[in-house]
Amino acid sequence: MIKGCQNECMAGGCSGETAKHMTESFKASDLIITPATTFKEKPDPSGLVFGTVFTDNMLTIEWSLTSGWEKPYIKPLENLSLHPASSSLHYAIELFEGMKAYRGVDGKIRLFRPTLNMDRMARSARRASLPCFDQNELLECIRKLVEVEKEWVPYSTAASLYIRPTLIGTEPSLGVKKPTKALLYVILSPVGPYFASGSFNPISLWADPKYVRAWKGGTGDCKLGGNYGSSVYAQQEALELGCQQVLWLYGEDHQITEVGTMNLFLYWINEDGENELATPPLDGIILPGVTRQSILDLARNWGEFKVSERYITMSDLTVALEENRVKEMFGAGTACIVCPISKILYKGKHLHIPTMENGPQLTTRFLNKLSDIQYGREDSNWAVLVS
Repeated sequence: MIKGCQNECMAGGCSGETAKHMTESFKASDLIITPATTFKEKPDPSGLVFGTVFTDNMLTIEWSLTSGWEKPYIKPLENLSLHPASSSLHYAIELFEGMKAYRGVDGKIRLFRPTLNMDRMARSARRASLPCFDQNELLECIRKLVEVEKEWVPYSTAASLYIRPTLIGTEPSLGVKKPTKALLYVILSPVGPYFASGSFNPISLWADPKYVRAWKGGTGDCKLGGNYGSSVYAQQEALELGCQQVLWLYGEDHQITEVGTMNLFLYWINEDGENELATPPLDGIILPGVTRQSILDLARNWGEFKVSERYITMSDLTVALEENRVKEMFGAGTACIVCPISKILYKGKHLHIPTMENGPQLTTRFLNKLSDIQYGREDSNWAVLVS
């Protein structure tokens, strides 16, 4: 068994061939730090555009089948040098994660449930045939990177430092196969609200079954870049139709799955007359979001209404709207936390979702609760201190 990636190996992440060549995972204790000596000016938190500004340093860790993982490095942010036949460029053998560091009201920097991100990244790596790694060691490397870049964590409770761990195949070959070389790197970007409309303004959705985000047996439950790149075309059509995001449907019955790059929640009075918070189940086409899981955990802990992971179709939704049973509908994800939904364009008709007319009480409650934990206004074991 390879030390440091037992969970992945037991789950089939490391082949016997790989195991013979790899001796152990990289270790945070071997981290070599040669930070930047020239520094960029820090941006005004109020004017940040998502993912366009990057910090001075990055984390890189190389892997090969013959040598296993090399030592991790924190070094000045630089362009990557890749062979033009690299497998990530041709066959999308790559994955990423999305998480954030928050500067609390007490000045301390926190990560939010980062082990869930590490777990999901390991699952994505297995699905993409990329090398396994020790999730705790990577998390400690990330913590040290954020510590080095701590002045880049915005002094604002309306902004944060976005963390983008990435793992790509760098095999210099056009063969469609499991790569024998890979690169894991982490870059950081200070961010404000994800949507141009602001952090808590409602969005409109376009629902059309002609485009599908994911399918059974596919990779929709992993955070692979191909899932996102292939969604851009539909997103452009949604914008042309006056909508901000795509409501992804699946199957002949038009099951509601995700909204844009977010998980979806519906708070309604269900068919049995119960107040229910519902979200689609993790059946292989839904990404297991950290914010999704946190909302489910909070709601179940409150015990005030039914909480379900269940299928919801557009027919279910339209009937509920006609019967005035819909209370709130919102997307949820790391980038935005929660995002209220006010309108859906479906089969040429605009369906009005009364989220904002209902407060939105529940959506706001989730936003406030999660923000309080992330920015240190409330103590929680979900928050991991960086410094």
